[in-house]
Amino acid sequence: MTAGEQVDRARAQLFGEVAELYDTARPGYSDALVTEVLAYAALGDRTAVEVGAGTGKATVPFAEPGTPLVCIEPDPRMAEVLRRNTARFPAVRVRSGRFEDWQPGGRRFGLLLAASSWHWLDPQRRWDLAHGALAPGGALALFWNPHRVRDARLQAALAEVDRRHGMANTPHGEPASSFGEVPGGSLGPDGWPEAECRRDGRFTDLRAVRYRQDRSYDTDGYLGLLASLSAYRALPSGRREQVLAETARVLDAHGGRIDMDHLSDLFLARAR
Repeated sequence: MTAGEQVDRARAQLFGEVAELYDTARPGYSDALVTEVLAYAALGDRTAVEVGAGTGKATVPFAEPGTPLVCIEPDPRMAEVLRRNTARFPAVRVRSGRFEDWQPGGRRFGLLLAASSWHWLDPQRRWDLAHGALAPGGALALFWNPHRVRDARLQAALAEVDRRHGMANTPHGEPASSFGEVPGGSLGPDGWPEAECRRDGRFTDLRAVRYRQDRSYDTDGYLGLLASLSAYRALPSGRREQVLAETARVLDAHGGRIDMDHLSDLFLARAR
């Protein structure tokens, strides 16, 4: 394992420190996205597997129509909240551990989904593992929830706080125009999985879709969202509180509210 992979793995475990906050503050996923994925997968009586399920922000809307799900979550603190949130769905099974270490026991699945978690997986193994978990024709669904601030003046003021503290990859760090109109624009060409998937060659019927929703936060709600992000969790506590306090002052000076475009960028592919 490289030093970079060790750092990424450590950052992935930061969310468990604030599992309840993560569950409260993080937005969910578009109903239209869930409908699109299930229609594409055409599961029938097959089971889906979710990688890095967290506290169930995506699990619950996929489980509500009765989808059988095996959920893999590496952090036991997140898995505990996930079990609570899915207790009413008898077709959901939660497994604690890393996807890279999970043993499917010879089972093949009709759908593998990863909600804002694909980038945490080992890049040297994730395509092999995903293909190995899917039945022939099984669907791969990878999706993320980028945000963009509508008010350009507010975005610039918040980005200045980021600049002073060396922050990167925050929901307000880049102007809305930088996202473009193509799904995956917020992740950049190296973060969006399409190029890797094409090079892998074992998947077909590649698709990309973007969904938009309006979302508004008051100051406390937005600070809760930020405090649940790895970029903020990785900071020493004193510095994190300073960054959040400065962010709060900017928000309060702009009326105590931030209006955002909440995007859901979806990538779909099918195992050959």
